Amino acid sequence: MRIVTWNVNGARAREAQIVELVEKEAPDVLCLQEIKATTEQLPATLYGLTALPDFHAFWHGAAGYSGVAVLLRKSRFSAPKYTHPSFDMETRVVEATTDGTTFVSIYAPNGGKDYDAKMAFFAKLVDYAADAAKEKRSIVLAGDINIALADLDVHRSQRRKDMIGQREEERVLLRAVLEKGHLVDVGRALAPDDDHLFTWWPYWKAARQRNLGWRIDYVLASEALAKKAKSGAVRREFGTSDHAPVVVDFED
Repeated sequence: MRIVTWNVNGARAREAQIVELVEKEAPDVLCLQEIKATTEQLPATLYGLTALPDFHAFWHGAAGYSGVAVLLRKSRFSAPKYTHPSFDMETRVVEATTDGTTFVSIYAPNGGKDYDAKMAFFAKLVDYAADAAKEKRSIVLAGDINIALADLDVHRSQRRKDMIGQREEERVLLRAVLEKGHLVDVGRALAPDDDHLFTWWPYWKAARQRNLGWRIDYVLASEALAKKAKSGAVRREFGTSDHAPVVVDFED
C-alpha cells in the first residue's frame, strides 16, 4: 500500500500537478491539504463523475482557504464512509473509513493568526487519537500538522525556540497525540537520524533548492500498521507548492 500526502497550496493552481502526481506515484491513498476551493470551484479533472475515475474521493473545502481531500483507490478499498470529527474547523479534517482502517487527511492550524485556536485543536486531536487507541481502531493521520516535532526537523539556520511551530508546548501536544494514540511517526521511524528530512520551505533565498526547511508534513499510523512500513520519501523536486509530497510504502 502506498500513501501519499501533499499540501498543494491551492488545488486550482496545482491541477495539472495533482494529476501528474497520481500518474507518477500511483498512490493507493492520497491525502491533500489546502485545496482552497469548494467542490463547485474545483476543475473537472479533479472533481466530477469522470474525474480521477480510479478513486473514491471526498473533497472538503471552502472558497479560497484551507480545505482537505482524501482519495482511495477503488481496486484496493471498498467504498468508504466519510465523516468529520467534532473538532473539525474551517474544513481542516476529513475521515474515510474502509476495510477496518480510518484514513484522515488533516490540515492543522498554523497558529500565526490565532494561536489559542491551534492549541485547542491539538488538545482535541489528542483526545481523538486516544479514543481511537482505546477502541483499537486502526488509523492513519496524514497531512500538514504545522509543528516540527523536534529540533532535528528544522534546519539549523531556522531553529527558534519561541517561533510558532517549534514551541515546546506545541511539541508536547504532538507527542501526546503519538503516545496516547499509540501512533508512529512513520517518516521519522524510517529515517531516525536524517537531519535533512524536510517537507516545507520558505519561498525566499532559494530555501527549497538549498533544502533549508522544516518537516511539518507527516504520516502517523497505528502501531500495527506502522510495523509494515518499508520505505518513505519526500519528493522535494516535485511541484510548485511550498510543501513537497510525502510518500510512504507499506507491505501488503
